[in-house]
Amino acid sequence: MLKSMTGYGRAQKILNGRDILVEIRSVNHRYYEYSSRIPRTYSYIDEKLKAMLKNGISRGKVEISVSINSIEGKDTEIAVNKGVAEGYINALRGVAGELGLTDDLSLSKLMKLPDIFTVQKTPDDEEQVWNDVSEVAQEALDRFVEMRATEGAKLRSDVLEKAAYILSLVAKVEEQSPKTVEAYRKRLYQKLSEILENKDIDQQRILTEAAVFAEKIAVDEETVRLRSHIDQLHTMLDCGEAVGRKLDFIVQEMNREVNTIGSKAQDLSITKLVVDMKAEIEKIREQIQNIE
Repeated sequence: MLKSMTGYGRAQKILNGRDILVEIRSVNHRYYEYSSRIPRTYSYIDEKLKAMLKNGISRGKVEISVSINSIEGKDTEIAVNKGVAEGYINALRGVAGELGLTDDLSLSKLMKLPDIFTVQKTPDDEEQVWNDVSEVAQEALDRFVEMRATEGAKLRSDVLEKAAYILSLVAKVEEQSPKTVEAYRKRLYQKLSEILENKDIDQQRILTEAAVFAEKIAVDEETVRLRSHIDQLHTMLDCGEAVGRKLDFIVQEMNREVNTIGSKAQDLSITKLVVDMKAEIEKIREQIQNIE
């Protein structure tokens, strides 16, 4: 399946008291480049996320953003500081006895005294955190890949449409090329007729000159190779692998053949066809820059 290098995927879930949000986005890049935005306290999951994405993405500049927020109270642990509480009780009762006061100490009053309670953040279970984050990340990755595949299908269709148009131009070049030789033969005959003032014209010389000209402007080999390159383009677009780099090479070869046809062209109509082919090849080149 052909994939674009541009993509976006997002997933969000609440798992084990954590609200987890994962976003994955990518743009064109010659190789695979990974970057992340992850809370520092969860930096231990970064390498695992990098490996996960690498398994599903071969090319592109990829950024993953992870947000992890604990639901209020779920990540805290409240404990009674028994030593402090016992100290308060002994001190208060000692003063009450010395001053002859009524001992009306109660739990509700004791709770209001400072430092009775300690609030601590519950240590993370790193394995559980990773399991939860990876579940959300996988969902985001699936959506990301799906979007890439959708964009890839559009690119494939567009590239094939342009390739078909190039083939139609190649057919016109092949049709026009023999006509160019015939036109040259007629011009040569007319020129010799004018020079020799209608005297006997060496027909063999004209044929020889026309044959030399035909050899000079022959583009059969170039059009055959160009057709072969377009066949390879079709095959690569349907192979189901990451073929962006290979496509770039094929397009270079297509452009090379068209340039050669242009350098041999001795006919204005063929020159115009070459210009049109080069324009379409450039459009294909721009599109395959976004193919994985």
